[in-house]
Amino acid sequence: MNGVDVVYEKFHFRHDPKWCEDMGQPGNGELIICVACVIEMMESDSIASVRKSVALSGISRVLKDKPGALKELLLQDQRVCLHFTASLLRMLHTVVDPATLEQAMQVLVQLLLELQSEQSVQFILNEIHILLCDQSSVKGFLPTFTFLGKLLDAFPSLTQCLSSNHVGLLEQLCSVLLYPDEGLKASVFYVWQRLWGAAGVAQSLPTPLRDWLCTLLLQTLANACSPLLTVNCLGVLKELLKLSEVVSVLMNRPCDLLPSDADQSLENDQEPQSTSQAQRCPLPLILKKLLLSGDETLQVASAQCIAAVLVHSPSQYCTPFIQADVPEFLFERLSCGSEVLLWSIYSCLLLLTEEPQFFSKYHSVYGIESLVRSLKEALRLTNQEVQRQGLLLLTEVLERQPVGVHLFPSGPGFVAVAEVVLAGVSSPCLKVATQAAHAAAALLRADHQSNPVQYEELEKLVEAIMRRCSELPLPASSRRRGSLKGPEPSSQDSGAGGFVLQALVCFLAACRLAEHCSSEPGLKENVFTAPSRPSQGPDPLESMCLCLLRCCDTLCIPTVTRQCECSPSAQMLQHFFSSLSCQFSLLPSFMPSFAVKLASSGVFRFALEHKAVFCTGNRNPSLNAACCGFLQRLSVCLLSQSAPAVCIHPQDCAEMEALLQSGLPSVRCRLCDWPALLCEAPAPHCDPATPRATQYCLLTLLHLTLQYGDRLLPDSTVFSCVVTLLCSVQEQGESPPPPSVLRSAFYLLSVTQGKSPSLDRAPLQYITKALCSSPSFSSLYTHHPPLLHFIFHYPELANHFGPQVLELWLSHRPEATPQSDTHSKKIEQGQEADPDVTHLQALLEKNPSVILTLLGMVCTREAPLAERALEVLEGFLHSRRGCEANLEALLRPTLLQVLQQVNLESSQGTGVGGSLPVVLRLLCLMQTSSSPENHMDGIHFKLLYQAVSMLLCNTGLMDQLQATLHLASPSPSLSGPSALLCCSHLLLSSLITLQHAHAAQVHRSISLDVDSVVHALFFRKKTTDSLLLASSLRLLQAVLDVDLESPVLCVGGGPSAGKRPLGETDSSLYPLGSHRAHCLITALYGLLLQKQELLLNVTVNCLGSLLGFLQRRSQSTAQHVVCQPWTRFLLDTLLNSGDSCMLHPATLSLLTLLFRYDSGVLRDPDLSQVLDAVERRGLKELGANTAQALRQLFTQLQCGVICPPPTENNRLRAKTLMKSLSSLPLTSIDNLPTSIMRVGELSVCLSDFTVKTPGHPGSQS
Repeated sequence: MNGVDVVYEKFHFRHDPKWCEDMGQPGNGELIICVACVIEMMESDSIASVRKSVALSGISRVLKDKPGALKELLLQDQRVCLHFTASLLRMLHTVVDPATLEQAMQVLVQLLLELQSEQSVQFILNEIHILLCDQSSVKGFLPTFTFLGKLLDAFPSLTQCLSSNHVGLLEQLCSVLLYPDEGLKASVFYVWQRLWGAAGVAQSLPTPLRDWLCTLLLQTLANACSPLLTVNCLGVLKELLKLSEVVSVLMNRPCDLLPSDADQSLENDQEPQSTSQAQRCPLPLILKKLLLSGDETLQVASAQCIAAVLVHSPSQYCTPFIQADVPEFLFERLSCGSEVLLWSIYSCLLLLTEEPQFFSKYHSVYGIESLVRSLKEALRLTNQEVQRQGLLLLTEVLERQPVGVHLFPSGPGFVAVAEVVLAGVSSPCLKVATQAAHAAAALLRADHQSNPVQYEELEKLVEAIMRRCSELPLPASSRRRGSLKGPEPSSQDSGAGGFVLQALVCFLAACRLAEHCSSEPGLKENVFTAPSRPSQGPDPLESMCLCLLRCCDTLCIPTVTRQCECSPSAQMLQHFFSSLSCQFSLLPSFMPSFAVKLASSGVFRFALEHKAVFCTGNRNPSLNAACCGFLQRLSVCLLSQSAPAVCIHPQDCAEMEALLQSGLPSVRCRLCDWPALLCEAPAPHCDPATPRATQYCLLTLLHLTLQYGDRLLPDSTVFSCVVTLLCSVQEQGESPPPPSVLRSAFYLLSVTQGKSPSLDRAPLQYITKALCSSPSFSSLYTHHPPLLHFIFHYPELANHFGPQVLELWLSHRPEATPQSDTHSKKIEQGQEADPDVTHLQALLEKNPSVILTLLGMVCTREAPLAERALEVLEGFLHSRRGCEANLEALLRPTLLQVLQQVNLESSQGTGVGGSLPVVLRLLCLMQTSSSPENHMDGIHFKLLYQAVSMLLCNTGLMDQLQATLHLASPSPSLSGPSALLCCSHLLLSSLITLQHAHAAQVHRSISLDVDSVVHALFFRKKTTDSLLLASSLRLLQAVLDVDLESPVLCVGGGPSAGKRPLGETDSSLYPLGSHRAHCLITALYGLLLQKQELLLNVTVNCLGSLLGFLQRRSQSTAQHVVCQPWTRFLLDTLLNSGDSCMLHPATLSLLTLLFRYDSGVLRDPDLSQVLDAVERRGLKELGANTAQALRQLFTQLQCGVICPPPTENNRLRAKTLMKSLSSLPLTSIDNLPTSIMRVGELSVCLSDFTVKTPGHPGSQS
């Protein structure tokens, strides 16, 4: 043998050259191999192992570097090829050196791979079988079995041939397992592992052989000591456990057939063990022993085998493992940090939870604490599958735990589990978070709650899950809103949808838990709180309910809506609608506003559209029931929120609920099919109740959606469908619809009338008849502006229902809420008008005939309603300053009739109706709003005469006025008695003036003490309200205008007056007297010095009347009064108080008045001051009253003489100014205020407090 050539010179010379060939590669030298030399070397015992090893290395090099060369050489003769293979195989039994044996096995495998000959492989298998049969001992067969394992690794297809054609060899392999050599057993089990790992082998092996192998496997595994043998046995066991029939054999193998070799002494001839000894070693105990070992690999394999057994039939195989206490040791192993072992243990325990017997020991023996600790650590790992598997195990434990046994008797245990679940929900992996949400839903079971219930932890958990929903990415196809069915969702979208679904399940579980706790008094409070200690903070259960409502509103609804835009799910919607339904029972007080918000956001359309998609054809009955339950609760809540003017009886609410309950389940069609369903008449021979119930239900839904801004159908379609339905019911002779349905139909007709053609006579008659069928029209009423316009659009409807509708409209008052309180305050402050009044006034603009109906309500209804109607009329007339002729022609005759009727009742002694005050207020408003040219027409005069006559003939009114005048010292503010006294003064002054003008008959006179009036003006002016002072001056002015003599008023001078005085001056001024006249002048001067706007005008008027009275009774007294120094002081004060005071109409009128009685009172410097002020202000900036007062002043100056006379310059300036004033339009001067001013509850005509000038006729009321 030279160099590395595989040639042995001692034998080579006698070999045929054809078996020798140069196998070297170019550039690598020669490599000569002689096949015959190789055979003789391998078969010769005299050749050293080293030489054989070198030869094997050369052959291996050739097989590797020059594929096909050796195969070509050997295939020259098949017999030589087989002989060459057999020589290599026999080396496995003759060579002792391990390295040489390894080389022989490697070359043999390489050669068979090179030859790719089935004959060679079969030859090898047959040779091995022959060797096994010929040998009485298998002591030296370890290399052979090792080679067989490697051969199966190299030829996977060989397993099928081996199991089919070499059963004898396999039986020999089983026999080998009876020998105690663990290395030998390990190599054999490796072969069996490769066999059982191939597909189809299990079906081809004989059943006895399979069962024998199972017995031997259990025996070996029970007594194995070497790790290699244990691992290979577990490898075979894993493959066997894939087949259910083999699992049955392993689990049911009689224990007495499992012989043990633990105590068997080893014989020199290695005889097989005696099978007379038996040891109990069932599979669960074997696997438990491996689980207790310190080797993590064996623990993992044991757990995997346990899972492989249980997965076939947990109900059948769980019991032996539980009886063997395997779960207890599995829970102990949960403290490990190996991800693979954790996953395997989680899988085993997950399968064991399917057996009820598992939970008999769970609480008392196993406990949930170890699982919670393990999950806390697992959630810190990076393997998300382990986290998911652990949370799945927790979910199953929570779901399958029997109801009678509580897992959490105290709070800390429950809190620990809640924290673990909360951590899982926060996981970045959506699958882990989804499983955590599933566990949360199981944790929310009522019997899992500790005592006391941990409401705060529950809130955190639910809120975290729902918040995670809102943080999910938008679905990829969410922008496509045209259809409910979008493209196929991506895996990310599917994961998001799965989490949302599980979150909804959890949220529904929380809602139902809250419902359960609300019904259990013991769960509402902490039973460990001392009874004497008051609870701190809000009710925890109520806080949780509020949290659920908040999550539903801000998180749940937006998330589901967004998710359904992309991929709607029937299961998701079912839990969503069920959760919404629960809110109505958790917090009933919050539901009215929540229901309005839902309806306004389009939830009806959302629910009905998805109901039509998923429930058509009786599909998804659970979703249909959940959706119907939610819509029923929402609808009843909305329908029961009626205005106070609407009379809905409890039986009506029950009727509505029953109607919705029977009709909603059948509403499964799309919105576009609703018109046909509404217009469809029942078949002649069928019960009309069912289709009518569906149609009535549709009307209610259309009513509610339209009321809250969602038009499911076009207005014209709705209008025609409602008309058709009402006509169909009457044409079919059916009973009229219930009041709740009629109310919905009435509302729909009203709201949709604007975009629909007017009704013909026949449908209008049907509608009128249907509305008349209701026992109470108030039950059909809905407070909505279109209803007003609909009724008064048709005269027939207006005749039947107009007064009732107006009465209900005016009786409406908004509910007392913080928003309505703020709104009412704004109305009182004049910042915003009452919308009800505004809508009614808009109706009056379109249909003035409604005014007569309102006027009838003013005259015939009770005070609150009459006041409300009057408020509407007042607002309407205020908005129409200067009443139009047709409006006056409509109102005045009716008012005249009312006043005549009231006057007649008063004269007959039947009393005056309660409507008299509001009628008079309306008459006053008409007086101030009408155009001046109509003030003295025939109707106006008759109205005025009737009013004055009625008041003067009303002895009760006169008695009340007399009693009011005797009220003692009024309060400084205008409230209570002061307001009444002020009103009495003004009314009395008007009656005195009007009686004097019209000579009306007076039945009862009123006495007035002049002393008290003067005393009040002189001594109590600083403590009396300005308006009360002004009204007193107005009364005093009216009395002075009639020279203190009137049938209405009997003026007296008080106790100090005595009898009529004998002096000429006092006699002419009786009952005022000279002293009182001077006192009154002084008091009036003092009021003028106060420079109050309201008092300036009325004081000048009163002063003018006083001077007129003095002039008529005693001219000398009048002149004497004007010439007093106080007069000069007063003028100087007013003229030197600035331009505003100097050009005030009252100041200018005072100058005119005083100059009329004494020409020396006005001097040239005074005139110059006035002219300068006018020039500084400018004529265009002067008010109408100021211009009128200036004009009168200069006219008076032209008629009189100033002493001393004015300078030429001032005279020319005055003349120029007079011409400029004459050129101003009369409308800008004569249009003086005649409006009404409201001070508290008091209405005051401003003309009573406007300064009188010629051309302005004083005050009339």
